[in-house]
Amino acid sequence: MTESCFHCALPVPAGCDYPIRYRQHSKPACCAGCQAVAQTIIDAGLDDYYQHRSTEAGQAEALPDELLQQIRLYDSESLQQSFVHVEDGHVREASLILEGITCAACIWLNEQHLQRQDGILSVDINYTTHRARVRWDTSRIKLSQILEAIAAIGYRAHPYDAARQEALQQKQRKQAINRLWVAGLSMMQVMMYAVPVYLAPDGEIEPDFLWMLHWASLILTLPVMVYSAVPFYQATWRDLKRHRVGMDTPVTIGILTTFFASLYALLNHIEHGIYFDSVSMFVFLLLGGRYLEGIARREAGAAAETLVKLIPAFAHKLSAWPESRETHEAAAATLSCGDVLLIRPGETVPADACVLEGHSQLNEALLTGESRLLDKQAGDALIAGSVNTASPLYVRITGTGQNTRLASIVRLLDQALAEKPRLAEIADRFAGWFVLALLLAAVATFAWWYPHDPEHALWITVAVLVISCPCALSLATPAALTAATGRLALDGVLTTRGHALEALARASDVVFDKTGTLTHGDMRLIATRALDGRDPAKLLALAAGLETGSEHPIARAILAATPQAARCEQLDNHAGQGVQGIVQGQRYRLGKPDFVAALSGSASINSAGWHDGATVIALGDEQGVLALFAIGDRVRDDAKAMLTALKQAGLKVHLLSGDALTACSNLAAQLGIDHIKAEATPEDKLAYVRKLQTQGCKVVMLGDGINDAPVLMQADVSIAMGGGTDVATASGDMILMGDRLALLPDAFALARKTLAIIRQNLWWAAAYNLLALPLAMSGHVTPWIASLGMACSSLVVVSNALRLNKRKS
Repeated sequence: MTESCFHCALPVPAGCDYPIRYRQHSKPACCAGCQAVAQTIIDAGLDDYYQHRSTEAGQAEALPDELLQQIRLYDSESLQQSFVHVEDGHVREASLILEGITCAACIWLNEQHLQRQDGILSVDINYTTHRARVRWDTSRIKLSQILEAIAAIGYRAHPYDAARQEALQQKQRKQAINRLWVAGLSMMQVMMYAVPVYLAPDGEIEPDFLWMLHWASLILTLPVMVYSAVPFYQATWRDLKRHRVGMDTPVTIGILTTFFASLYALLNHIEHGIYFDSVSMFVFLLLGGRYLEGIARREAGAAAETLVKLIPAFAHKLSAWPESRETHEAAAATLSCGDVLLIRPGETVPADACVLEGHSQLNEALLTGESRLLDKQAGDALIAGSVNTASPLYVRITGTGQNTRLASIVRLLDQALAEKPRLAEIADRFAGWFVLALLLAAVATFAWWYPHDPEHALWITVAVLVISCPCALSLATPAALTAATGRLALDGVLTTRGHALEALARASDVVFDKTGTLTHGDMRLIATRALDGRDPAKLLALAAGLETGSEHPIARAILAATPQAARCEQLDNHAGQGVQGIVQGQRYRLGKPDFVAALSGSASINSAGWHDGATVIALGDEQGVLALFAIGDRVRDDAKAMLTALKQAGLKVHLLSGDALTACSNLAAQLGIDHIKAEATPEDKLAYVRKLQTQGCKVVMLGDGINDAPVLMQADVSIAMGGGTDVATASGDMILMGDRLALLPDAFALARKTLAIIRQNLWWAAAYNLLALPLAMSGHVTPWIASLGMACSSLVVVSNALRLNKRKS
């Protein structure tokens, strides 16, 4: 008998001698490639792979020199710009797509093998998308060595490419359609032979013709058994290899039991025991339900892929700017910082950039959730993936590839989707026990029915196995969380941790930092008060002239408030008081009211009650005080409406800030905040949140600064402002893109709706099984109705979750 290759299971050609040392035994290999790959796996201490894999590996081939040379080209920094993110020091992160993944054991093998390579910091592979995120230290290992290490165990890795990923998904969808088509064709043909048998009275069809119809049904059912039903076999075998029962185990048992029982009845001429039509019908219904379910799940989780595909393939590059404005087409992957591009109306910005020339409006809705068109002119920054809607823009690239803001958004979204929340873990554990209970129920059903009605005992048992498959139970939580996470990302709220939505839905208290969160975080001119009837614009121009050249925050606020500044001479700065100078022969002062009033010898102006919480400075000359300017941190336009909406939703709001008590009290009074903690150090903020938690509160914290990082980590859910520091952003469970506070009420509402839908899905799954299982055990459900019911239950769960994808216009 011809031996099979230990690695790929292909026949070993005669005369081949490629032994594999495996656990003190010698195993055959069909070629040197399989021998090398298998020995690499075993020598690395990963021989458990051969116990847990559910399908045989493909035949391994030695990497040709040409492919090795291509792999080594990926070490080029210019080539890595499009898919490698550069972190501090020598740390790099890349998104790769793996080919050859067939089961969960393949994921385990690749993760374990890569983690044992010196220099690999972390590796995470998504089984659904076959997408891997790898972090490594370039001082210890090169990217080409990582790709070669993957190739050494029989797989292939490429830089993640949306087009390549789409091609692989198309291939999988085509295969699923082919299996469905074969099952559907078989079902129709078998039913064509089965219907006359069911409808004809006993004895009307001659025995020879009757058994010919049964044999024809067997032949037409074989393609379903050996092709269409293969995914159920593979999943069951994978679970059994891992010593557990999965969702497909009852389905596989039902299919195989029905087929072989029908075959037994056919061979032994047992007329009432042949149900080939049921086999083909419920395989078709199960495949059809899963295909529709797959479409719905892809729609629910399409946010990350939508963002990835925003970058265009080509751009208009100017090689001789500004001498020449002639453009040529350049691949977006080849662009680098400093390149000058022309972005025409209707085109997508291929990289982060700064406008050199032109004025237009851009749409950043898919990136920040901001539906308004944003004005952009010379000096303004553009985000990769935004769309130019009005006029041509000449821009200079400031960030490409993995260094763009879009890439960072995708990385954080991937991180959130990779984490499994507590509810999903509980549902998965319960589903495993449910399958075991279902198998025991099926055994008990057969044991009871066989003595009472042996003719129908088997079919009732099959119906029990099929009708209560816990697919709906396992889909209830992840389908809703995936849909909600994608919806929030498109709205401008980026979820970076898997538990965030569940915790947000249970929140009772929301704690806000002040500067940079409820306010803009920069000093601005809030108001001007002219005291002598002069034109406020001219007074502001005088003040700007006195502040020319100063870097003080108050000076910058005055200079930013007016495009005009009076020409000033003999500037004299008085530390802590203000500045003095001469404009058109007249001496002026700008600074504290007392300092300004002293120039004329008049009494100081009392500014109490005018813009409390702001810094008030005065402008005056030798005749007296001319104007007052209120300088302060401007409150965000959407802060008050947001806080009102949160309080109406039953949430308590708190202000927790390191600023002075007066400034915090004024802001709290303006915005309607009841609970205040001012002049708080980072330690005070941490203690404040901990005290709330000890009282049983579920705390949401919003902040933007470095001093907010500890308290953001302590809160049950932390939301970082998208414009905040990197440390605060890294500490946040969610990120508010575009710093739009108006998104918060919708985020809380969506989180609560998500939790409600999860509960609805779990109740539906439980109610369905509690109703369906007794009906099946009592013999009131046929196998094909059972398969239809199971498929519909999963579709109901996913369709309910898709309600979370609906966005407000």
